[in-house]
Amino acid sequence: MHTVALATAGHLLHFELGIAYEMFGNPPPGATDWYDVQLCGPGPVQVGPFLVTPSHGLDFLARADTILVPALADIDQPPAPDLVAAIRSAHSSGARIASLCTGAFALGEAGLLDGRQATTHWAHTAELQRRYPEAAVDPDVLYTDNGNVLTAAGKAAAVDLCLHLIHLDHGATTANAVARRLVVPPHRAGGQAQFVLTPVQASGDHSLAQLLAWAQSRLDEPLTVTDLARQASTSPRHLGRQFRSVTGQTPLQWLLTQRVRRAQQLLESTDAPVEKVAAATGLGTATTLRRHFQRVVGVPPNAYRQSFRST
Repeated sequence: MHTVALATAGHLLHFELGIAYEMFGNPPPGATDWYDVQLCGPGPVQVGPFLVTPSHGLDFLARADTILVPALADIDQPPAPDLVAAIRSAHSSGARIASLCTGAFALGEAGLLDGRQATTHWAHTAELQRRYPEAAVDPDVLYTDNGNVLTAAGKAAAVDLCLHLIHLDHGATTANAVARRLVVPPHRAGGQAQFVLTPVQASGDHSLAQLLAWAQSRLDEPLTVTDLARQASTSPRHLGRQFRSVTGQTPLQWLLTQRVRRAQQLLESTDAPVEKVAAATGLGTATTLRRHFQRVVGVPPNAYRQSFRST
């Protein structure tokens, strides 16, 4: 099984630790080869008002496949040296390291953010950049993915990063099943802004609800910003402002994200050739699909299908 270690030391915020336990510790129906989640720390850890006893010491991190560092409650105090040393050693051994919210300060102390894009809760991004000047801190994204080093912004962005990791390991269908269980929107791209007024969704109580649902039912059509604006009875410029406010993306970025997401679902659940998947998602040709899919997902469509085809 893929081992996920929750690395703890000192005083933690309970939301991020709890959401990591919930998402990685409870497989959705039908999921196989799920995660083995272990809480690791040097001794009893204060989590909000509670004391929690880890199941393993920090030496267990060397055996983990993925290590999550939950939010540190007090960033004015340097992260525990033994935690920093264990994270650094595990990374050197090839583990995937992800921080949730202010857990990024532990990664920075371990030197893992040097030369990499990083983020944390918007209220602490300036301090993260000041303390670790070699990091490329971005205050405007939900999470960052540098391959084996990932960081999430505050609170709800921890959910997005956890869904992203599940998506990478088990595919879009399984990640969406976890999102449905939590009653949260499906996987959101990390490049979206932290200040998103309403979650990305196809329905709900926001100004673009009907338009997003209309567009998602027509992804096989060559929709343009003008088409969307006409359907919404507004100007393309005003529509762009609405999209940025609601989704954190431009209309074209949102459309491309939905097309690639639909392509992932078709690749997982059907035997349709890439050409038909391209046509069904409005991406036109197999060449166009491969180019956008590779850029957004990181692997070609055929490789994705081979890795994440649903059983």
